[in-house]
Amino acid sequence: MAAKKPANNPRAKRKMTAQQEFEIMKLVLDKFLWLGVGLLAIAFWQLFTGNVDNGIYLIVVAAVVLVLFIMIIMREFEVSSPQK
Repeated sequence: MAAKKPANNPRAKRKMTAQQEFEIMKLVLDKFLWLGVGLLAIAFWQLFTGNVDNGIYLIVVAAVVLVLFIMIIMREFEVSSPQK
């Protein structure tokens, strides 16, 4: 009995190499970092122009984005704390 050939399904997921996964993750994480830094810049501009409420709100939002960034890095790249 002959082995079955896999169907040519256009929706089938392709396997990526570790290098391809790393490059895509770098692009995604780069966007998170730029978004967080951009929000911080806008927040400080708001604070300096006298709009304190919006400035504080944007600082909190930027902090959440940057904490998300840190969580993704720690989960995906298995960052471990240094050994003593």
